[in-house]
Amino acid sequence: MNRRAFVSGLIALPALVRSARAEVSGIKLGKQYGLPFLPQMVMEDRRLIEAHAARLGVSGLAVVWQTMGGPGALNDGLLSGNIQFVNVASPSLATLWDKTSGTPSEVRAVCAVQSMPYVLTTRNPAVKTIADFTSADRIAVPTVKISGQAMALQMAAAKLWGFEKYDRLDEFTVSMGHPDAMQAVVSGQTVNSHFSVAPFNYYELRVAGIHKVLSSYETDGKHTNGLQVTTRAFHDANPKICQAVRAAHEEANAFIKSDPKAAAEIYLKLVNDKKNSADDLVTMITDPDIDYTTTPANLMKHAEFMHKVGRLRRLPASWKDLFFAEAHDLGGT
Repeated sequence: MNRRAFVSGLIALPALVRSARAEVSGIKLGKQYGLPFLPQMVMEDRRLIEAHAARLGVSGLAVVWQTMGGPGALNDGLLSGNIQFVNVASPSLATLWDKTSGTPSEVRAVCAVQSMPYVLTTRNPAVKTIADFTSADRIAVPTVKISGQAMALQMAAAKLWGFEKYDRLDEFTVSMGHPDAMQAVVSGQTVNSHFSVAPFNYYELRVAGIHKVLSSYETDGKHTNGLQVTTRAFHDANPKICQAVRAAHEEANAFIKSDPKAAAEIYLKLVNDKKNSADDLVTMITDPDIDYTTTPANLMKHAEFMHKVGRLRRLPASWKDLFFAEAHDLGGT
């Protein structure tokens, strides 16, 4: 090697080192309660992100999981940089994308997590449909007005009474995490209704006097319940980690479908669930309405509703606007 080539190599070396070290050494992911987050629990227990990151050349990635009570806390954690990935419903993704588009903090999805209905239950025997709710009722949702359940209630109201009455039931809603809401409904507290997700609706419907009022699928068809999202700044600086996260989701979903009992046992272990057996959870996981898939469904229907009520300044041209480019092969709606 001549002197010029040697010196050129020395000059290039720091850039090569920086490139090799470009991706972060640790990430934190936020999740919530219930079976919508089963893929993340499988990923956590089986260390799937770590394995896929190592396969892609990011060795020793430290992965921390944090359970939070509602979408507001997840959104704040993501935008503050305290959390790198969060699993949110379509209203949260659309809102975050709308507020951050064109900035380094622009929020988009890496992949969907699953499709699953929200189920509204009540212990009020007089309530057969949403038209029967009165000021005497209180409906728990994760976060009033902004959670997926809150929007599903608005969409159902608009379908029943006309669009101009979409918020007719908002005054009866209260913000409450799923475990606390379930406890309130079954124990006779002021909150007598709960727009929930599995497994909480299954728990509630086992209790005498509690019945189903509505499934969100009845209003707008099958829809995505959760999406794994991050910021553009993190995504662009850490493409291999983002690739590993999506690959981990794909593997987790395949694991859930091929061995639902093993997935159920992971859930029971991580949430310390004493109410169910693994067989109970297998019945829920294999419910035809529940689909663990990375392909998004009906995002545009939700975005169009949000734009119409003024919650979005801009309407995405398609679901792809809400996803990073490498996810455009998912074939969603």
